[in-house]
Order: sequence, then C-alpha cells, then structure tokens
Amino acid sequence: MGKKATKAADNMYCIARYEAAEKNNSFSSREKASEILNMDRTRLANIELGNITPYPEEVLCMAQKYNSPELCNSHCAENCPIGKQTVSKVTIDDFDRLSLKVLGSLKDIDSLRTSLIAISEDGVVDSNEIKDFEKILDTLDKISTNANALKIWAEKNIKIQ
Repeated sequence: MGKKATKAADNMYCIARYEAAEKNNSFSSREKASEILNMDRTRLANIELGNITPYPEEVLCMAQKYNSPELCNSHCAENCPIGKQTVSKVTIDDFDRLSLKVLGSLKDIDSLRTSLIAISEDGVVDSNEIKDFEKILDTLDKISTNANALKIWAEKNIKIQ
C-alpha cells in the first residue's frame, strides 16, 4: 500500500480513496487511482489536498469507482451554487443509528398530518398559521435528510440504486 498523505488526511476525497483501497489495492496510490479515474495524477493530488474543487463529473466518477455515494451529496451541498440552497449534507452513520434517526424523525407524523390538514383546509396559510407551517416544513426537512442518509448508506453497503 502506498504511503498515506498526511496533508490530505481529512479530505473527503482522500478518505474515500483510502476506504476504497481496503477492497481494491489499486486505489492505495494516487498514481494508480488516477489511471482508474482517467484523471491526471497532479489534479487528483490537488483535489485531495483541497487546492482545487473537482468538477461534478470527477466527483461522480470518484463516487462510483470508490463506492462512496456520499461524495456526490457533499459536493452538491458544499460546492454547487444550487445545491448549497437545496441539498442538505448528510452524515453517514452505522445502519442502526441511521434507522433510529429515520424513526425518530417520523415519530410525530400523525400530528404533522393533522396540522397540515388544518392549515390547508381553506387553501390559504394565514398569518396565524405561519409558525405551525414553518414547523411542518422543518420536520419534513429532517425526515428528508434522514431518509437521504439511509438511502446513501444503502447505495454504499447493499448496492441499492
């Protein structure tokens, strides 16, 4: 296995490559990884060192080759101008932890449904309903984020597409 790049040790792309190297020794060196990724070795080094931001196509390729779908989520949430406003970055925990987060975010679904029905009865969100509506949207965001984290875990660990 190649030597570990200490300057890039906390970089998500470098971490993903090291994790991929545990199953495929070809990813243990940047040189071999860059060949597999069809990317210049210097460019890969600069990405892993945080000197440059990879192009979306490069992130997609790394995510696929490294089996790290979380790279796409992180890239969109942190680097894409649209994604920064629309994509929540997820944290990929162990399956049991993710399951509990999903279930926890769903625990108040009945009261959420009741509130949404009450607010939408007249087809208008009145000024006195705005706080309740914002709470509904916040809960939906949490459900969505937790569901996305579980989906990414599944893509990574049991190859669900």
